[in-house]
Amino acid sequence: MTRTIHDLLPASGRAAVMGILNLTPDSFSDGGQLLAGGAFAPDRLLARARDMLEEGVDIFDVGGESTRPGASPVPVEEELARVVPAVRLLKRHFDRPVSVDTSEPAVIAAVAAEGADMINDVRALTRPGALAAAARAGLPVCVMHMRGTPLTMQDNPRYDNVVREVADYLDERVSACEAAGIRHDRIAIDPGFGFGKSLAHNLALFRHLGEFTARPLPVLIGVSRKGMVGDIVNRPVNERIVGSAALALLAAQRGARILRVHDVAATVDVLNVLEAV
Repeated sequence: MTRTIHDLLPASGRAAVMGILNLTPDSFSDGGQLLAGGAFAPDRLLARARDMLEEGVDIFDVGGESTRPGASPVPVEEELARVVPAVRLLKRHFDRPVSVDTSEPAVIAAVAAEGADMINDVRALTRPGALAAAARAGLPVCVMHMRGTPLTMQDNPRYDNVVREVADYLDERVSACEAAGIRHDRIAIDPGFGFGKSLAHNLALFRHLGEFTARPLPVLIGVSRKGMVGDIVNRPVNERIVGSAALALLAAQRGARILRVHDVAATVDVLNVLEAV
């Protein structure tokens, strides 16, 4: 039987830690680390996944296209060549759900055939054919808010009321998912921190996170090492672990059910402290 979103979350009720596995040369924090000469490197992927498993990861999230600010689209064939063998390898070696960060219908179909457990789409299944592909796959999905495209999204983003506009957009995409045949219990939402938002917008969304987590859908939060963290702590990307873990803790306190992170061990530690206290 096809899983629901809740089947992928820890039975204890604590937030799931989703570990980022970027198979890209240009991701903002870890670009190229899992590649060798620009090509898929199975040994590097397996080593990083094993480390995450030891650190307490709940879900792997594989991505073959960078969506950092200023990033250009990746050809579908290239994304498939990066992601499909990675999903196959992770499903063969590890007993953890595998999410795939993609917007492409062809990739959705291909990774579903390899046993992927979830589709995590920064474009909220808006590309032509994506909704239908996700419905056919029968997998849980996460739909995210983004203003513009990765190439342009940080070019002076503007909102009249960022919390209301993001919430309205996510409500519309959830309705579109359900109309396409994706069951309510297979949908999660993501406010999209850093995707077409200034620091002020990101902070407003975070302060009002309870308005999203009060909805009857799990909320995924991805702030790990992002510019939002850098702006707050004034540190470069590789020195944002503490700031990222602090925001992960605050998100969990506010009801987030999935935390998408680079630093699994630090995130698990703060969640364990929260659970103990």
